[in-house]
Amino acid sequence: MNSDNPGKLIWHVACDESGIDGQRYYGFGSLWMKYQRRGDFARIVRELRDKHNVHDEIKWQKAHNKRNTAFYHELIEVFFKHQWLAFHCIVVEKSMVNKSFHDGDYDLAMRKHFTKLISTKIGNVIKAHPERDCEFRIEVDPIASRYKKADEAFHVIANHTLAQTFGRKNIINSVVSKDSKSSEHIQIADFLLGAVMCAYQGKASAEAKIEVSKKVAYYLGWNSLKYDTWPKERKFNIWFFFDRSRGPREIETKDVELIYPLPSIQSKGR
Repeated sequence: MNSDNPGKLIWHVACDESGIDGQRYYGFGSLWMKYQRRGDFARIVRELRDKHNVHDEIKWQKAHNKRNTAFYHELIEVFFKHQWLAFHCIVVEKSMVNKSFHDGDYDLAMRKHFTKLISTKIGNVIKAHPERDCEFRIEVDPIASRYKKADEAFHVIANHTLAQTFGRKNIINSVVSKDSKSSEHIQIADFLLGAVMCAYQGKASAEAKIEVSKKVAYYLGWNSLKYDTWPKERKFNIWFFFDRSRGPREIETKDVELIYPLPSIQSKGR
């Protein structure tokens, strides 16, 4: 391929939400990979399922099932071993949301925070690959909202925001709502987000869930997931949304020491 025209980078992003039913914290999670890696991802998950004889939906709500503990723990290791997989989430403390900025509406605030997460992370990818034409294809578990076309609104607003910043339209090529049962990408996003939210909410109903959450923390070099990461963290990024006007910050930002470190930023054109 001509080095002056290295081609388009297409990204696949799968998203899910947690805590939107009135818990102390709510959050949105996203699983990222290059679009052409989808087949590798499907094969890896299939092989892991066959090895452990686990064929039901991968879901945080089911992480209490001790019969699947070995599968969940190896799934976490596989995620951290494969450098082309990444997870990014945002966590918001509901009581800290200033509703006056959102027409007095938590529903609108939540949709804004989801849009902020994805558009910010897309912007970071574009900045990391300035010589490449980047395109993003997003699938999302149906967004819980009174607004029936929440996914369409997200698509329009995020693309408008990105166009203003980068001077290019349709950076997000598509947004598709999918039931998580039909998407293992969304299932893994749900699972990893659940592990983070378990630590934040602090009220897991099962010891097995707490152990899974701690297992994820172990691969970050942490003792718990109730921290957030620096914005530059590429592999597993927790963004605790903080409003300085609403009081002191209770969540510590912690350096990540990955058990399986990522290489340094790839050389230009690669």
